[in-house]
Amino acid sequence: MATVFVRKAAYDSEKLRSQVFELLSGSDPTLIRRGGTVLVKPNFLAPAAPDRAVTTHPLIIRSVVEYVLEMGGRPLVADSPAMGSFDRVMREGGVTEALKGLPVDCRPFKESTIVDVGPPFHKVEIAADAMNADAVINLPKLKTHTQMLLTLGVKNMFGCIVGTRKPEWHFRVGIDQERFAELLVRICAAVRPRVTLLDGVLAMEGPGPGTGGTPRAIGVIMASADAVSLDVAVCRMLGLREDDLLTNRVAARAGLLPGPIAIDGDLPPVRDMRLPTMTPLVFGPRLLHRFMRKHLVQRPVCDAELCIHCGECWTYCPAKAISRETRGLGFDYDACIRCYCCVEVCPHGAITARETPAGRLVRRLLR
Repeated sequence: MATVFVRKAAYDSEKLRSQVFELLSGSDPTLIRRGGTVLVKPNFLAPAAPDRAVTTHPLIIRSVVEYVLEMGGRPLVADSPAMGSFDRVMREGGVTEALKGLPVDCRPFKESTIVDVGPPFHKVEIAADAMNADAVINLPKLKTHTQMLLTLGVKNMFGCIVGTRKPEWHFRVGIDQERFAELLVRICAAVRPRVTLLDGVLAMEGPGPGTGGTPRAIGVIMASADAVSLDVAVCRMLGLREDDLLTNRVAARAGLLPGPIAIDGDLPPVRDMRLPTMTPLVFGPRLLHRFMRKHLVQRPVCDAELCIHCGECWTYCPAKAISRETRGLGFDYDACIRCYCCVEVCPHGAITARETPAGRLVRRLLR
């Protein structure tokens, strides 16, 4: 049985520090080995101020670092941002200022090591800092995710894939969302975070996980020694079935969900959170798949009024399906694999996922 700790919380430095200390020690009393290296892995998706709810809040990161130091460990804050430099994410996210004066190493993931994560992927290059640390503390942000519905504990470990390897994996798994969920579960199992502590004080709803999403106050922090169990508890809080989140479904099928889950604290009911519409990318006869992908299934679209042609989307796109047009962007929907990386990395919130009217009609008829 796994325990998920839930506490009402606000970004109040002293009270939050006390709560973080309690949750870390409660989740794993043997977490810190004196003199051992502890990787603190936040969500550093892209440069954004804390009130945008794009990245893990700096006060939570500081509290975790202080706990590691107090327990005699050597903290390392590291991640591989999808957009912008690591230093810029640290600076704009308020983390540089929050960690000022603390003896902590902060650096982006650079080197990778090959890890056999098992079938069907086998050898995957994962950040050496993550695999070599004596312990990993996983600090996801509670956010919606246009491709995977939510980005929580398991999904946050995808940040341990370094740099351009991320879009490469998106391209390799293609339009198969369940296969991508299996990759995420395998990476999380390989890294084995000792504690996952979720920042749900200020969450994100709508077309997340980037700047297109909308901050939403939830007012909780949650922690567990098991990332999947924490993700299941979040689904319960949001009124979802646990297998609505593909990573939960895949983990349960692989035997990686450790039985019943005990909730320590009050899990607040949040039933009105705006979630992305999840639609199948293909269905029915293979002969019709190309037509459906082009005309019936959800796809990225651009708001030409917000787009400034910064180039982040077409540079990052693993399928090379985006081109610059006089106004806005052009999308090759035959090539597009619906990974929605463009939605994630757009710094101006100009790209969203939208279902076509014909696709919406067909989905309703199929119901």
